[in-house]
Amino acid sequence: MNLMSRWLMLAGLLLLGGCASLSNSERERAAGIAAQARSTVVDCDRADRCAQDSPLRALAGRAFTESTADQPRHYATILDEGEEALVARLNLLRSATRSIDLQTYIFDKDDSARLVIDELLAASRRGVKVRLLIDQLSAISDLQILGALSSAHQNFELRVYNPTFGKAQLNYFDYAGSVLCCFRRFNQRMHNKLLVVDDAIGVVGGRNYQDDYYDWDSEYNFRDRDVLVAGPEARVMAANFEAFWKAPRSVPAERLNDVGRILLDSGPPTLPPAVYRRPERVERVLAEAIDDAWISRSFVETALPVASVRYVADLPRKHRRESAEQPRNGQHVTEPQLDRLISEAQSEVLLQTPYLVLSKPARQLFADLRRQADPPRVLVSTNSLAATDNPIVYALSYKYKRRNMRELGFNIFEFKPFPLDAPVDYRNLLPDPIAGDYPEGRRGGMLGGSAAGSNARPPGSGSRAQDSAAPDVAVRGNPRTGSAYQNARERRRAAGSEVERDLLRTETRPSFLGSKAVNRPLPVTRQGARMGLHAKSLVVDRRIGVIGTHNFDPRSENYNTEGAVIIDDPVFAQRLADSILRDIHPQNSWTVAPRSKPPVLSGLNYSMGKASEALPILDFWPWRYATDYEFQPGPACPEPLPRQHPDFHACYTAVGDFPEVNVGPKLLLVRMLTAFGAGLVPIL
Repeated sequence: MNLMSRWLMLAGLLLLGGCASLSNSERERAAGIAAQARSTVVDCDRADRCAQDSPLRALAGRAFTESTADQPRHYATILDEGEEALVARLNLLRSATRSIDLQTYIFDKDDSARLVIDELLAASRRGVKVRLLIDQLSAISDLQILGALSSAHQNFELRVYNPTFGKAQLNYFDYAGSVLCCFRRFNQRMHNKLLVVDDAIGVVGGRNYQDDYYDWDSEYNFRDRDVLVAGPEARVMAANFEAFWKAPRSVPAERLNDVGRILLDSGPPTLPPAVYRRPERVERVLAEAIDDAWISRSFVETALPVASVRYVADLPRKHRRESAEQPRNGQHVTEPQLDRLISEAQSEVLLQTPYLVLSKPARQLFADLRRQADPPRVLVSTNSLAATDNPIVYALSYKYKRRNMRELGFNIFEFKPFPLDAPVDYRNLLPDPIAGDYPEGRRGGMLGGSAAGSNARPPGSGSRAQDSAAPDVAVRGNPRTGSAYQNARERRRAAGSEVERDLLRTETRPSFLGSKAVNRPLPVTRQGARMGLHAKSLVVDRRIGVIGTHNFDPRSENYNTEGAVIIDDPVFAQRLADSILRDIHPQNSWTVAPRSKPPVLSGLNYSMGKASEALPILDFWPWRYATDYEFQPGPACPEPLPRQHPDFHACYTAVGDFPEVNVGPKLLLVRMLTAFGAGLVPIL
């Protein structure tokens, strides 16, 4: 038997295993079992469904009261800190009086996700109509939980988007079969993250439902961002959710082959009891979620009345076969609008993306900006290799640093794995609380709120940047000097904290190639709960701010459906800009800059590097155009400098291409410089 015959036989076996499914009659029986088991008991007979009074929900009411047909009124709050973003969600779920629509890419079963599941079920028992739409690839795959949720209550509905082979739980053969039979469809994911309550208030941003999005993971957490919008545009969000809910690819969980088999064989399973890893954190956020004063101080008093709000999002038809064959004519709703904003920039583009991989149209867009007589400055906040959760994608960002800087004019800042002034409660990043230092019912909070940073002007910002607030100010009434927060920050500065376990996250599930995760953070040189950038934001000319799910990469353009909130308001844009500028401050990011020119053969080195970069497979040249730099403050260097400044190299020290990565040169060479070439750009 020749090699081709063996491959064909393997393909046949994979497809037969992957396509085994319930018959239509079995599927109907399973759906009937789930429907019959659903409780019809409603705990509340009040018109408001016994909803919790909420200053946030009242903010939405105020927005509608102040709105007219010609002039809608909105309030917007940036949710920068992870745990705060969870509290806001819990408060909104408890405040719902009619409906909750939740759409997400990842939904795990850890502490934060279980909290949300329980709140959704509690809302359904109050009489609120709850709809939960999750993507199949990276969301709940526990068949017992899915079976229990599909048969829990008549007011609770769960659907799964684009289930490969009609299943919730995939094995290695399913992954392989999906690549062989239906590669494009398998990669077409619903990347939208949306929460809409009562069609009146919505949350959009990068956060999924998993501990590492809320600063609760002991190994790795995402620096992420959401925006909470109260007002009429929430109806547009609800309409977009409705389109996905009704799409043929959105399948009720009880009609999936494996979930249906559980229902047929064993009947409706019982939802496993909640067993929290850190119950004290759960108690803390639940207490804050019902504390009106805390909610008002954290979210309502920080809300901005904004002039113009638009929710833009792809529709499920982006995933139809004919959509991929059509020209870029606006069928994909999100991308053209973001491209248009960038193309109209006059003075500055401030871009934050975890994965700096540009498609050909995106490169052309920035090249056109670069050719203007007075091109806008482009500042990009992205991940370093030590911070990223996807080293393979970083390889392409690394490969094209010269092009991005020299030809497109990018000023690039790479996020550190152990930032010292991130919007996070640093005590959450330590496995064990510091005894005696926790104020009762409160936590430390961010350094200076969403707009805080350092007194020093952010590098690359020039005179257009605004000085941000001092970092060591009191937040939420908690003094920082000598507090547990400051102690935790100093411990992190010194040595990090112990890692409790080696976590395999939902989004890094293994592929058919092996039993270990393909993409996961690389080992670093010190211990501690590190952070990686996951926020997807854009500020144009300090006038327009964008927060959403679009990574500004080819995958977001071609494979995933995405959504974003566009707010045309200078005050909001400045607050968002301050948040991003804080992330690129030297305490939190390294500056990427060209190396000092060698005394000889600098031209030859540049030419060889450029030629090597153009190779599609093996990029072999070891001396790269640019590297990472650390700011060295001193009397002669009081403030961070842009890389174009003549004194840059006097104030910055080169720290290497991959600072803080603890990995041997062989693995590094494999990951960075081979096989993951230009041909993989569209799907990475």
